[in-house]
Amino acid sequence: MTTPAGSLSESFTDEVVTHALVRDVALPGGAGTMALITLDNGHDHTKPNTFGPAGLTELAARVRELAARAEAGEIVAVGVTGKPFIFAVGADLTGVPRIDTRDKAREVARLGHEVFSALSDLPVPTFAFVNGAAMGGGVEAALSCTYRTISSGVPALALPETFLGLVPGWGGCWMLPNLVGPERALTVIVDNPLEQNRMLAGPKAFELGIADAMFEPADFLAESIRWAARVLSGEVTVERTQAGDGPGRDEASWEAAVDAARGRVLARTGGKALAPLRALELVSAARTSSREQAYAAEDEALADLLMSDELRAGLYSFDLVQKRAKRPAGAPDKGLARPVTKVGIVGAGLMAAQLALLFVRRLEVPVVMTDVDSQRVEKGLSYVHAEIDKLVAKGRVSDDAATRMRGLLTGDVDKAGFADAEFVLEAVFEEMSVKKEVFAQVEAVVSPECILATNTSSLSITQMAADLAHPERVVGFHFFNPVAVMPLLEIIRGGATDDATLATAFEVGKKLRKTRILVNDSPSFVVNRLLGRFMSDVGRIVDAGTPIEVADAAFSGITPMPPFHLAGLVGPAIALHNNETLAAAFPDRFTVSENARRVVAAGKRGYYTPGPDGTPVLDPEVLDLFEAPEKPVELSAEQVREQVLEGLAQEARIMLDEGVVAAPMDLDLAMITGAGFPFFNGGLTPLLDRSGIAERATGGRFLPRGAASVPEGPTT
Repeated sequence: MTTPAGSLSESFTDEVVTHALVRDVALPGGAGTMALITLDNGHDHTKPNTFGPAGLTELAARVRELAARAEAGEIVAVGVTGKPFIFAVGADLTGVPRIDTRDKAREVARLGHEVFSALSDLPVPTFAFVNGAAMGGGVEAALSCTYRTISSGVPALALPETFLGLVPGWGGCWMLPNLVGPERALTVIVDNPLEQNRMLAGPKAFELGIADAMFEPADFLAESIRWAARVLSGEVTVERTQAGDGPGRDEASWEAAVDAARGRVLARTGGKALAPLRALELVSAARTSSREQAYAAEDEALADLLMSDELRAGLYSFDLVQKRAKRPAGAPDKGLARPVTKVGIVGAGLMAAQLALLFVRRLEVPVVMTDVDSQRVEKGLSYVHAEIDKLVAKGRVSDDAATRMRGLLTGDVDKAGFADAEFVLEAVFEEMSVKKEVFAQVEAVVSPECILATNTSSLSITQMAADLAHPERVVGFHFFNPVAVMPLLEIIRGGATDDATLATAFEVGKKLRKTRILVNDSPSFVVNRLLGRFMSDVGRIVDAGTPIEVADAAFSGITPMPPFHLAGLVGPAIALHNNETLAAAFPDRFTVSENARRVVAAGKRGYYTPGPDGTPVLDPEVLDLFEAPEKPVELSAEQVREQVLEGLAQEARIMLDEGVVAAPMDLDLAMITGAGFPFFNGGLTPLLDRSGIAERATGGRFLPRGAASVPEGPTT
């Protein structure tokens, strides 16, 4: 059995070792003794179990000891489970940035394969009791066992590697398709990671066939052990319909599943993400490969990908959302925050209603919605009640919690209900005069300390607060739609905003479970400014003669959706308003598409319409609105991409120079969590650095070499 070579130990100096703690369990019914391994790194659930070289080596030693005991007849089975709430969440990635050669990368892959293969090869049946979160190597450890049970309370099970720029490289690309079939396996290996790293809850994992039995959390381990005893006695027979020669095993069906997944990958990434394509190759080969062949192929894939810029950018993104998001740069001392025991929301439209639901659910304080007439208020309240009902139906909240949430929400046409609120958020029409009037009305009834927050997407916080008696308590609180799904919350400091207001806003945002970024007041803030530059340059290029189809094709694998699909999603009128705001502020860099103006004037709600088979096609009525230029200039997709990315690089550099945010990392965190930019690109600035566009457009890189790319040096 391999032990961690000095090179790996030196790379993983920060490893939190997950120990393999063994105890004997007497199986019910006199079935014999099971040796139960509990994976535990000695911390609570906030620091999940991971597998690094030292932890894998310890697990290998325990497996060797258990093999000897099994041969001696001392045990009849081996079980593996995790500490409370956590099974294991994959490989320890802390040392990856220090892996500077392909040989070291291959050593990481081989170590995991050797340890998990030894677990599979024990001379007695093995059982994985998946009691909590399981990801990556944790799932592969479970798959390496003969049988698996899962708790219905497991919140997350996933193979997220392709999301980061890796493949499930400790057996996942071979074991899972051979267990559940290629179609189901590719949902977990490729589709879910590319859907913003979607996770499976315990019941869904059981439904897919990843586990053989499912039990309730309260007595999960005891029931799992009883079930294992019945399996060992022959009382329970485990049937797996997708294994062996089951449905989908023939070559044509298997390859059809792989080809279909490849089409989905190319549509989402434009072929620019290496990891999912490499995973497809491994799954394709899994039908006929032996374990040894498959694991050797995974070793080579991991060695290549661990030494790729894609993986390093993915780890950079992961670090942003796991660490920087929890410690926002520039946030004031939380000790300055004021308590918030009641919230007011001005507006009862869709956005305001989504916000009301978020506040009652997360803050669990009274929330009052107001609007100009009772009909609108009732419509807003009805929306929130309907959404609460949906949460109950999905099992996301209990009946008691739903009743409390409904009781906390009220509506009125009179803002007098805000008198004892400490936090009032406006979500009304995006017009400065309207918002200033609203805040004047609110200020007349609230205390001098009450925070006045605005959900504006582009307007000046400083100007909005200018006429108030207490402009220091006005702050931008910009959410992204849909509110329940999008993680980002831009917290904008106006010219007069004080630290107590900012601290309160950050604490409220934390309780709302949002990724908070501090932004200094500037037109359209961060995400909308960068997307505005993006759409401005694309619109200019299309107005000059490049077809929409070419412009849309230029950004596959860079943006989460093509630009004109994005314009349809946010609404052409909203996109145009943002563009006009930015063009007024920065006429030297932003232009307004005249064709976009015609689309909005015609009342069109998008550029595409469903085709005969449901696939979006360009709306012919929209195309009829476009006016051809006198001297058309038609660019290729590559030329469009280069020009637009150069514009983004220029805008990002200007924003940093202006101090809109503290650092490039905040731009990337914003674009990942607020605009859905891919992890494998590192958001925005690593892509601009890696492609050379940053230096061409701005004269320098945004990040040091190695921060989101492979360090310079030996790579053999």
